[in-house]
Amino acid sequence: MRIFLALSIALALPGCSLSPMYAGGSNGAVAQSLAAVDVPPIQGKAGWLVRNALNEKLGAAGVADSRYRLDVRLDDSLAGLGVLADDTISRERRTLRARYQLVDASTGEILLDATEGADAGIDVVSSEYATIAAENTALENLTKEIADRIVTRVALTLRDR
Repeated sequence: MRIFLALSIALALPGCSLSPMYAGGSNGAVAQSLAAVDVPPIQGKAGWLVRNALNEKLGAAGVADSRYRLDVRLDDSLAGLGVLADDTISRERRTLRARYQLVDASTGEILLDATEGADAGIDVVSSEYATIAAENTALENLTKEIADRIVTRVALTLRDR
């Protein structure tokens, strides 16, 4: 019975119309399209981090022929959440939101207009240095998460073209 079940699943799997997005590795259609995406400079420290993460994931650093442009605007906020009896903040929330558009560089057509967001909680401790380090680490992690989500959406959009 187990052999029959395994055999029927193995035979049905190719018919499910799933296909790997990155088929062909760096020579595949999606990877080539992603490498043709230019990311202009983004304002601020968070913008610098997001742009670097995007270029790393897109594989576009140093590519001269850009067919697409990815315009990104960020909103980075830090808010106190937990307040102790002596009116000191014990917890913070860092929120990073990105509004982005994928634009065809030759026609100016907007292929994708979307937003992504992520947030992280930060414990505020008695050491100011430790708190600042935690805020910076949270920002670095959020920028990587946002970049991952943006690249996934861009890859899906370019795969369907």
